[in-house]
Amino acid sequence: MTRFDKFFALKAITLTAALSMTAGLALAGDNVSSDKILDALKPKPVTRGLSVGPQADPAVQAKESTFLNTVRNRSTRSLSTGEREQIAELAATKPKIDLEIQFDYNSADIAKTSVPSVQALGKALSDPSLKGSTFVVAGHTDAVGTEEYNQGLSERRADTIKKYLMQNYGLAGTDLVTVGYGKTKLKDTANGADPINRRVQVVNMEAKTTASK
Repeated sequence: MTRFDKFFALKAITLTAALSMTAGLALAGDNVSSDKILDALKPKPVTRGLSVGPQADPAVQAKESTFLNTVRNRSTRSLSTGEREQIAELAATKPKIDLEIQFDYNSADIAKTSVPSVQALGKALSDPSLKGSTFVVAGHTDAVGTEEYNQGLSERRADTIKKYLMQNYGLAGTDLVTVGYGKTKLKDTANGADPINRRVQVVNMEAKTTASK
């Protein structure tokens, strides 16, 4: 095997591992448990003494907190494109999970088959180990329909999840930031109509990485 063959083989292995990790975040609506959600959203421990990246910088954390405070209690529809993108950028480095929560057709009403998943989410977010965290609830649609329509639909669906969590699990509205991305961030870009794209992503925005011995 030549040096170039070894290089491309290594890249292929790395890509496969990355895709496997990404796939692990997508959990089927009726099969997800509160324990799985909790495990995905908890801060991940690192070996003491090792750098945990720029997100551990107090100045960076302060900047993130300041931004989060500007979007608390804001209506989902009021967020600008720039604010939505900034939320997505911050969320990229945080503990997160994609939930395939289904809604009634052309509606923001949670489908009966997905109610158990939303209940599991409520139970997980109510766990004492996540107390003090701010969560982003991001709605996503598939690629069918216009950009404007899907944007509005994703926002209404994110709002529905927030309302459900507040009413049924007593979560504070200030701890839940909702955002809609419509069809702009497809999970499967090659198959825009695939149901996997119709999802709700939950991100623990204020999770602090813990150190282990």
